[in-house]
Amino acid sequence: MTTPAARLEHVNIRVSDPDRTAAFLTRLCGWQERWRGPSALGGWTIHLGAEIDYIALYQGDTPLPGPFSKGQPLNHIGLLVDDLDAAEKVVIAEGLEPFNHGDYEPGRRFYVFDWDGIEWELVSYS
Repeated sequence: MTTPAARLEHVNIRVSDPDRTAAFLTRLCGWQERWRGPSALGGWTIHLGAEIDYIALYQGDTPLPGPFSKGQPLNHIGLLVDDLDAAEKVVIAEGLEPFNHGDYEPGRRFYVFDWDGIEWELVSYS
């Protein structure tokens, strides 16, 4: 029996302000907006990413108040960046606070909570 090949195509996360989160991720990652519009289940969604993978930023009809509790159910989202120092400058310019800097295999990293309490890990292998 052959094992099918797979890759992560998208992640859908609920945020309190999709436009704000999309603007932040665009500055941080250089991603492009792929689509925006009403969600099939109500609310509003922005798809942001590259040609074959993306993050869907979803806001329901009734926005959830943030910040969300850490690990409920998501621990963090890891983003691979080519320049960790430049990424940290973007994070700080947004008024967010990087923390837990580390340099261990497979690369350098730090973490940041966004406005909704979603934890992002920024890592660089270079």
